[in-house]
Order: sequence, then C-alpha cells, then structure tokens
Amino acid sequence: MSQPTITVQKASNSRIDQVDFDNLVFGNVFSDHMFECDYKDGKWQNPTIKPYGPLTMYPSAKVFHYGQAVFEGMKAFKDDNGKVFLFRPADNLNRINKSSHRMAIPEFPEDLFFDGLTELLKLDREWVKPGLGNSLYIRPFVIATQNGVSASPSTEYKFMIILSPAQAYYTGDVKVMIAEKFSRAADGGVGYAKAAGNYGAQFYPTNLAREKGFQQIIWTDANEHKYLEEAGTMNIFFRINDQLVTAPNNDRILDGITRKSLIKLAEREGVGVEVRQVSIAEIVEAAKDGSLKEIFGAGTAAVISPVSAFSYNDTVYTLPVMEHSFAKKFKSLLMNIQYNLAEDMYGWRYAID
Repeated sequence: MSQPTITVQKASNSRIDQVDFDNLVFGNVFSDHMFECDYKDGKWQNPTIKPYGPLTMYPSAKVFHYGQAVFEGMKAFKDDNGKVFLFRPADNLNRINKSSHRMAIPEFPEDLFFDGLTELLKLDREWVKPGLGNSLYIRPFVIATQNGVSASPSTEYKFMIILSPAQAYYTGDVKVMIAEKFSRAADGGVGYAKAAGNYGAQFYPTNLAREKGFQQIIWTDANEHKYLEEAGTMNIFFRINDQLVTAPNNDRILDGITRKSLIKLAEREGVGVEVRQVSIAEIVEAAKDGSLKEIFGAGTAAVISPVSAFSYNDTVYTLPVMEHSFAKKFKSLLMNIQYNLAEDMYGWRYAID
C-alpha cells in the first residue's frame, strides 16, 4: 500500500520572536506548526502539517469517556554547526506503538512517522536552539476521536506531533517520598505503556507529597509496597558504593530510553549495573550505614535528576554531596552524544539535515 502524501500548510507569520528562550517554562510554549494524521476506514490518511492551533471535536469523542490516549516524549538537539539531531527516535516509535497496542489503538506506520517528523522539524528548525541544555521537546500522541459513548474501542483516531522549546526540566536536586499506600501500576495493567491515564492517576498522591515538601514520589510495587520501581515520571537508579542498581522492566515499569542508554554508558565506563528488584529495606539500610551514595532519576524531559533526600515512614534520609557523582558524569556523557560533541558509538543520533 502506498504511503499518503503529506500536505503542508505553512503559518503566515512565525511566533518565534515573541518567545523568551532564556526563561522557558517546560511545556508551555509551542512552535509554529504541528503534524496530524487521521485513522478512518481502517487506515491512516490525510497526513498534514499545519499551523499550531486548536482542534474541533465533539464532546462525544471517545477519548473523553474511555481514555484511549497514548503519548511519547522525545527531543531534538542542535549542535554548534546548526545541524539538528534526534536521539534514538526508532525507540520512541516502537514504544508508542507498543502503548497503542495495549490500548487497542492501531499502530502508526514507521515511514509516515519519520517523514512527518522530519518535515515538521525542518519547517520549525529555528525553534531548536543550540547550546547544552537547550532542546526542542517533541510530543507525539494519539487520541480516540470516534463519536459515541458506547464502551468499546474507537474506530477513529488522530495521531499528532507538537513541538515545545525546552531547557532543563527540573532545577536543582529533587526530594522524594517513598510511596507507602498509593501505587502507580499493577501486574497485568498498563504501567509499561505511556497511557495518559497513568500520569493522571499520579497527580493526587504527588500533590500530597508536595504538601510535605517533596517534589516526587518513588513508586513501590502494588502487591506489598516493599520494592522500589519508578520516581514520578522517571526511571530511577541507586548508587550503592560504586555499583548502580535499578529495577527491571516489567509490565508495571516504563521501558525508559534514557534508562537503557545510561546502562549502556555505565557498562562502557566500567561501572557495574545490577538490574534487579530493589527493596525499601535495602535502601534504608544503605542510607543508614553510608553505602548509599546517590539516587537519581532518568528520563527524556529530565535527562538526569539527582535526589538530595528521600522520606520513608516519616523519616527523612539525606544523601551525601558527591564531588564526582555518577549523575553528573553520565549526564555529561549522554548529552555530549545528543549534542554531537562526542563520538556516537551506538548509532543513537539521527540527523535531520
């Protein structure tokens, strides 16, 4: 089956001169154009790049009633020569299709994804600012658009990509609270998918943590609340002495692209990584005896976010300040690859032009 041709409707005027790129709030500003493609009659059709703007939908669209919505998070980077790169974009496509499959949403074609994304980035390339820490956050997502409130999968969907200039996601270290009651996901559920509802369900417990002075929650297993799994919107790593430990992927934990990149870089640098269950008891004991050197989150938006302290059972454990931290080391190694400042040994960079 031939791929449909992408229609391009250019914005009459750019809004880029209205943006203060030195004072961005993450995810609040969007570029001039967006990509959209509709699924109807059993196929993806009418791919279009058009000026960024509102959608018109009926209130009976199924996304509003049954939550059929998945998304991804990626970034574009610009090097000192003005070239634009993506980082492991095929992994993002594979993951959104895996998420779609779990939510009974049709998968999106690879060729159409890369063609649409490439054309969109070429059109809005001036929104990608050079310099370490600057990037263009890319949000592909799919929503169910069929009208009707019957409890059944939609037969119509809209796939979209929007772009948002970004700086650092978190500023400073993060204080986290270990979940003792609430769960992010359970066995057999949709925890491994980037389904919109996964994130909506996090907001209430996270608000409770913030009221106590913590920015994020470390989620624990739903069965016993004994094992540590993710931190807010990030995968999480623990440094015990000079060994890194992180929880294994399963149907509760997102297959983080930053996470698996850091594991590969750690192995290259001779740092041992154990992928196994991590118990609360182990981490509390390590904090008490001084062997717990670092905790940090890893994700596309945050890159790496060091944790300065964690709370469990109403006790706060403060982590030591490390002069040569793994968090700083691996963030630098990763970003040097992303910004074309170092050799890409793994073929992770994807050039746009």
